[in-house]
Amino acid sequence: MTFEDDELYRDITGFAQDTPAWVQHTVEVWTEAGILLFGALFVVAWWRSRRGDGRAFAIAALAPLATAVAYVCSELLKSALTEERPCRAVDGAVSSLAACPPTGDWSFPSNHATIAGASAVALVLIRRALVWLTVPLALLMAFSRVFVGVHYPHDVAAGLLLGAVVAAAAVRLGTRPVTRLAEAMRDSGAPAARWLSGPGPAAAPAPPYLGSHRRR
Repeated sequence: MTFEDDELYRDITGFAQDTPAWVQHTVEVWTEAGILLFGALFVVAWWRSRRGDGRAFAIAALAPLATAVAYVCSELLKSALTEERPCRAVDGAVSSLAACPPTGDWSFPSNHATIAGASAVALVLIRRALVWLTVPLALLMAFSRVFVGVHYPHDVAAGLLLGAVVAAAAVRLGTRPVTRLAEAMRDSGAPAARWLSGPGPAAAPAPPYLGSHRRR
């Protein structure tokens, strides 16, 4: 399977080779560390959702699971389409900054971009304001895969789209049953279940007892 964006790949990787060494090193670190950052955001979102209602907790709990489902879909597509990596297939391209993955580790779609797209959308479903953080991070992570030379532009574009669609669908389908599960966990007698699901919204304080007033 091939697409005609070899020239764009050559332009981006050529630009990458011309950047300062510190830029190259930063992008090489980011292209892997970005996944860890999204993982940390999932943990923070889960922790905050423990004091939210059952639906809020359900979406936060589903976010990493939806991302995992997107990753599996990406792997299945890779195995079916078997596109060679551009760092081996593109004639006239400069050497990739990152080590070219071995033959059999196919290129389309990009797993990293799929994870980034899924993570970004799942986190936005938890809290809409996160769109200003997660979408730029996902785009940077996708671009970094081309910058270091291990993916074509179409690989990362497809990965972002695949991750976003699968994550949105998985969260939507799973929210209702996981909300019921969260409510059951909060009512459970098992301390571990109650800790994982959290206490839920703080109960409204009871009105003060005024008692009877003496007539004057």
